[in-house]
Amino acid sequence: MKRKGYAGSQLRLHLDKRTATTEELSWEAIDNYLGGTGYAAKLLYDEQKPSLDPLEAESKFVFSTGPLTLNKIPGGGSVSLCFKSPLSNAWCESRAGSDFGPDMRRAGYDHIIVEGQSSEPVYVVIQDEHVEFRSASHLVGKTVSEKRSLIENDLPAGRFSVACIGPGGENLVRFATVMFQDRAAGRGGAGAVLGAKNMLGIAVSGSKRVDEADSPQLKEVLRNAFQTIKNDPVSIGFKENGTIGDIPGNDDGGDWPTKNWQSNSWGKGAVLFDRYNEHNFIKPYGCYRGCTISCGRKIHVGEGPFKTPEHGGAEYESISCFTAFVLNEDMDAAVHSTYLCNEFGLDTISTGSAIAFAFESAENGILPEQLEGGFHLRWGEGASLPVLVKMIARREGIGDLLADGVRKAAKQIGHGAEAFAVHVKGLEGPAHDPRSGKALAITYGTGNRGMCHIHPVEAMAWDSGKMSFGLIDYGLKDPDTVDRWAEEGKGKAVKLLQDGLSLPDILGTCKFFMYAGITIDHWAAMLSALTGIDFDGKRLLEISERVYNLQRLFNLREGLSKEDDIVPQRVLSQPMFGKYENIPECAIHDYQKMLREYYLARGWDPETGIPTKDTLRRLGIS
Repeated sequence: MKRKGYAGSQLRLHLDKRTATTEELSWEAIDNYLGGTGYAAKLLYDEQKPSLDPLEAESKFVFSTGPLTLNKIPGGGSVSLCFKSPLSNAWCESRAGSDFGPDMRRAGYDHIIVEGQSSEPVYVVIQDEHVEFRSASHLVGKTVSEKRSLIENDLPAGRFSVACIGPGGENLVRFATVMFQDRAAGRGGAGAVLGAKNMLGIAVSGSKRVDEADSPQLKEVLRNAFQTIKNDPVSIGFKENGTIGDIPGNDDGGDWPTKNWQSNSWGKGAVLFDRYNEHNFIKPYGCYRGCTISCGRKIHVGEGPFKTPEHGGAEYESISCFTAFVLNEDMDAAVHSTYLCNEFGLDTISTGSAIAFAFESAENGILPEQLEGGFHLRWGEGASLPVLVKMIARREGIGDLLADGVRKAAKQIGHGAEAFAVHVKGLEGPAHDPRSGKALAITYGTGNRGMCHIHPVEAMAWDSGKMSFGLIDYGLKDPDTVDRWAEEGKGKAVKLLQDGLSLPDILGTCKFFMYAGITIDHWAAMLSALTGIDFDGKRLLEISERVYNLQRLFNLREGLSKEDDIVPQRVLSQPMFGKYENIPECAIHDYQKMLREYYLARGWDPETGIPTKDTLRRLGIS
């Protein structure tokens, strides 16, 4: 029986047969895992065969929304892609902001499950109950914007949201993306999984609405929430400067990995940000209808060798990986390179990381000469960056080596290259440094999808940035009383931060709204009014803890262990240069002690990192 707050159905796409089946949601799974990445974790744990290569036809891929995936909800323009990563062979979730998620729900589906493999390239068109599999042979090799334009020109009347992969996904680059307009489901290789399935795109449109249990109450809750967002300084900062606005402060605060993590600051962030504002920035925009934060940036390069059309870009992570990571001071080269990543369907973080790894390998003379592609791989050479992006997407020369990620590339090169491969569980490190706030080291190590800053949480925002996310009433220590350099207590705090900040992924919303004043109490009030079921923060935290443990079990079943929770020594060590070179407190001195504290807080065996039977029994996981 359909419930308030849910579309009520999931759509299963059988690519090998080119058929679609509509199924009722599992309400038992909804009760325990709520939706979004929680429901998808339960589905994949139950349905996906263990030890399966994620690029095999039998693998499953899920487009997931949550009960709060609605345009009217703060951050409700969201969709999460859930799958086993071809980069890490572990659990992966990758979120994108767009109207795709809300339009899925308007079509009547909370989740879309993709399975099998098409014998030839296809794209899928969903318009309410009508599902059509169309030939995509004319899309092969096209860039993302070319694919999207060709698909949109062939669609029937109506407003559609379109997602597609680029050449990177077709060529099975293990960190290929799925693109939603200018927004990417970037991390972990979702594009490669769809590329292996020969599914190049999907378009969705719907005319239905999700029923609300108490519309007047929901309206009042939303009014209060939006007032909170409007007055929040972080929200104002996002709108004024976008995420790239964090570069100067993070550089100064030791939160800007530089020269492939040899340092945590560069001293050039403010100059680069000013240069971007003067030459590249056009205007802000929101990634979905109704976004009040509008952290997106429309940018371009007006002239010169890196001339680039107007597009959505200049995200903090993307620009950092093509400036500080590789010591490139040419902002035009960085903007053009990140634009090419979007056009070819590549994760900007993994791409920039792979290039930084290649630069350091070449500098140390361990990169085979034939792989250097006829040009020098040197720090600061902005002109080489777009060339390398294309080589990775096309798997040409050194690009073929880097397209499998730094973990695999380092093993292939040998000669100590592992020291230059910064990753956890195979996922390359993003542009936040745990030497700025020690809690981040534990989130990097224990993140279910690997070395990630945002799934589940930028923990340095607590101990260094002094943000509490409304969790003090639930046991989080007041960040104003916390020393960012201290290590004791950080493992315990990370457990609660992960549970709290995983909720947007389960509910189907944008996490940035929790940075802009929205708390789990706001989410609980919205969910209660929408579904007619009483939720409070304590209940939501328990659901999130259950989800986190199930994703951990997924990884353990795939062969991961405590050894995969280790953070690279370079990330823990004293910076080799920069502002913090001579500040010993900045280094992480006893990571294992913090990790043990975290395991105990989670109710996991401190020697193995495996959830205990008592913990699983308490959470109702059989």
